[in-house]
Amino acid sequence: MAMVAVGGKGGIVSEMNVVPLIDILLVLLVIFMIISRHQKGLDAAIPQQQTDRTGPDVTSETVIVQIASDGSVRINQSDVRFEQVGDRLQEIFARRSERVAFLQADRSLEFQAVAQVLDLMHSAGASPIGLLSSELEKNR
Repeated sequence: MAMVAVGGKGGIVSEMNVVPLIDILLVLLVIFMIISRHQKGLDAAIPQQQTDRTGPDVTSETVIVQIASDGSVRINQSDVRFEQVGDRLQEIFARRSERVAFLQADRSLEFQAVAQVLDLMHSAGASPIGLLSSELEKNR
């Protein structure tokens, strides 16, 4: 910023040079325009309107899928054949807005059997899926 002093008949006139201020203002304007395009806010989970639900699986009961050491599968303490696990879970989740499920498997099982049931749960629409261990059950 420079000040100019002009002498003469009118006296001393001092003017502020505002060109550098305008340059700074334009640079800041461009910076804020660019920053606003590159920012993304957090995703918000908006509550959904409840639909009319009927049936026994509509309760807020937690969905727990258990795999025993012999390979038998139970969903909420009811026996289900392995071939019907995916269909049964789809029936349960069709009537629910909350799709949280838990998987509990015996320690002696190979991971392949657990992974197959986990994949069936995921394809039926369970999200998120929690894993339960026997140590958690002992601490209850």
